[in-house]
Amino acid sequence: MRVLGIDCGTERTGWGVIESDGRRHSVVGHGVIRTLPRDGLEIRLASIAGALRLVISQHAPEAAAVEEVFYSQNVKTALKLAHVRGVALLAIAEAGVRLGEYSPLEVKISVVGYGRAEKHQVQLMVRSLTGIEVESEDAADALAVAICHATQTLLSSSRVTSSRAVRVAP
Repeated sequence: MRVLGIDCGTERTGWGVIESDGRRHSVVGHGVIRTLPRDGLEIRLASIAGALRLVISQHAPEAAAVEEVFYSQNVKTALKLAHVRGVALLAIAEAGVRLGEYSPLEVKISVVGYGRAEKHQVQLMVRSLTGIEVESEDAADALAVAICHATQTLLSSSRVTSSRAVRVAP
């Protein structure tokens, strides 16, 4: 399965595309969409939307995953992040790509095994799981979101298979 992960941010939005069977993950592409702080929010959102549409058309993911908005002490920052997340969800919906949403805790547990892992720990585990050195924390976080989705998809499909096996057994 090909999965696009997105790490939303107003100045830097990370993206990463993996090919995965839920156990092994290979990086297809990754990068960071950068915007200028001096530009108005509407200009930045339009830029992020256009770049995400391009990534989706170039890499043709079957699924996409985005982190849920997390609680923030700074309400203004949380609102800006929510705007970027909305733009990402719109680009995904326009492309007809299936969406997965995960909390930062779920992503960290899935990739690192510890919900309070720091960014550098996530980056190290992404390198360990993919064999690729990702210099940008934003792109590494996006790949972590994609890996989380691939792993969760495998787990949920194996639960369905297991429950079917139980139901058909005499």
